[in-house]
Amino acid sequence: MEVNYTTLSIEKKSLDRPPLEELAKVLNKGLQSNFEHVTVEVVDCPDLTQQPFTLAKKGLGGSPKLVEVGGVPYLLPLVKREKVYDLKKIATMIGSDPAFIIGAGAGPHPYAGVNCEGILNMNIAKGVVDQQTRISKVNPSNEEVPIQEILPNNETRVALLANLFFSSGEPGKVLKIHAKKRTGPLDFIASIRQTLVNEYKNKVVGLGGAFLLKEGKAKQHVMRDFSKTPINTDEELNNWLKFYNMRAPLVAVGTLINNDHGLDLRVQHFHSFSHHGEAGHYHIDVTPETAEYLGYFNTGEEIYRVDRPVETHQFGRD
Repeated sequence: MEVNYTTLSIEKKSLDRPPLEELAKVLNKGLQSNFEHVTVEVVDCPDLTQQPFTLAKKGLGGSPKLVEVGGVPYLLPLVKREKVYDLKKIATMIGSDPAFIIGAGAGPHPYAGVNCEGILNMNIAKGVVDQQTRISKVNPSNEEVPIQEILPNNETRVALLANLFFSSGEPGKVLKIHAKKRTGPLDFIASIRQTLVNEYKNKVVGLGGAFLLKEGKAKQHVMRDFSKTPINTDEELNNWLKFYNMRAPLVAVGTLINNDHGLDLRVQHFHSFSHHGEAGHYHIDVTPETAEYLGYFNTGEEIYRVDRPVETHQFGRD
């Protein structure tokens, strides 16, 4: 069960890349409306394969690009089960080799047996896969304790929807964003994105990377198995999703972009995993007094829109 790659639509658009030093100044100022302590600087990317990030490659450099696959309309109101995509094939189609892929999407339900969250973290080089992606699913026998597992190297699929950051995983300069004590209404990612929306009204700027929730807890959801009845409103959606308050440290990966570039994009999407068994879709910290974030991000040179839904809607994208 997979899509037909010979007829798969792929759209490509360039992105604007303000200098990282300029972005650091813009974000240093903008994030202060949501966090008491903010430091944004340009640094050499640390080795992200090491603790606490434990990603599949060291850096975020080398042909960085945003890739959005499918979309929420393939999940809601009712699932389109055939929308399963092999990232190994998609990497070849967009000319990424090596392809260090991180981001947020729906996990491969044919492998998991049920609907699940995907926390993408993998490297593909000359056909060889280093798969460190986690999936998170609701435990049917005890919904209060979600199940996290790592995919095997021979499982490189996502389903339905994904927001991914592709690069060669090379070392290089990145944005380092450190924020503590949330004082405003926006979550960490939304505060970054809103700052870019405010500053770059005539540019399209996309970021991808990883952040660590160092302290506190975060509201995260895990999708239950596919609904047998149509989900048509945010209220119905929230009743179907299973929400948790998950504890730090959490490592989140994903993308954000300041507008949808005429591509019907999901403008921000991050999923997190942990080494203590919790993983899911990041919404916001629930401990603003103690919340502490540390993130590393790079700008994308271009965005690829893969299999954009023809019939679309705007709910379910938070």
